[in-house]
Amino acid sequence: MRIGELAERTGTSRRLLRYYEEQRLITPGRSYNGYREYEEAHVGRVMQIKGLLGSGLPTRIIRQILPCLDKPRSIYFDDLTPEMLRVLECEHGHLTQRIDCLTRNRDAIGAYLETVRGMRAAADPSGRAGGGS
Repeated sequence: MRIGELAERTGTSRRLLRYYEEQRLITPGRSYNGYREYEEAHVGRVMQIKGLLGSGLPTRIIRQILPCLDKPRSIYFDDLTPEMLRVLECEHGHLTQRIDCLTRNRDAIGAYLETVRGMRAAADPSGRAGGGS
């Protein structure tokens, strides 16, 4: 697929996809006329990159851990630095906090919805708690 289709399927701008290539996060093939050619696997890879960037990891760290995401059991770094380890530990902690917060928010919204639905069902003697036209 061409860059436009990858951009559309991942919700990522073409400019950002070229930046990912520049940072060596993705490597498209090239067609005979020099156009970038992406494989289906690039869709998942771009989504992984977006998620990692969204969690706060810098591209230099993402570049190092991307190969490990496909085969977690074969993780090995011959150039693991104390800085990289610190960044990963910090980001792991931040992600855990965000997950905990999201879980609490989800549960609170779920409880609210359950209460509202119960109130609507109790207020509708016909048993049609859908309420709409």
